[in-house]
Amino acid sequence: MTSWRRTTSVIEFGSGDGAQLQLAVYPSYIGVDVSRTALDVTREMFANDPTRRFVHPDELGPEDVADLSLSLDVIYHLVEDEVFERYMEQLFDAGRRFVVVYSSNTDRKSDAVHVRHRKFTDWVEGHRPDFHLAKVFECPYPAQIQDIDNTSFADFFFFEKTNAAS
Repeated sequence: MTSWRRTTSVIEFGSGDGAQLQLAVYPSYIGVDVSRTALDVTREMFANDPTRRFVHPDELGPEDVADLSLSLDVIYHLVEDEVFERYMEQLFDAGRRFVVVYSSNTDRKSDAVHVRHRKFTDWVEGHRPDFHLAKVFECPYPAQIQDIDNTSFADFFFFEKTNAAS
């Protein structure tokens, strides 16, 4: 697997309120979010940091790519097929070398109307043969209904672009 240490730029789809970004150190970062309110908050929060930029998905251009494209806790919230398809295309188009996804990866029903579990790796295999699944890190605290705040049904999936420069 190619060295992740040489990753100098990150684009995150579903950047949210910037709380996680405050804990991260990225030389260059683009945050993408559908919430204009979240974008306003993060633009203000990082106004004095020229290495951070925040955009709506409709504002993305062909230059908006990075070494690493990141999706954390988003895919299972994409309940409409068309929205899922567009999101996945943007996510993988934006990753020059890597894509990292934190999500569930199973086709099963959810009781929550805002959650739709999908086996998204099937989409990657069928639509993005230029990427391969390099590693999966399973959550050390698997979902337990009695402790939902401290457990998760998601795992980390690391994809690497085939023939990515080392």
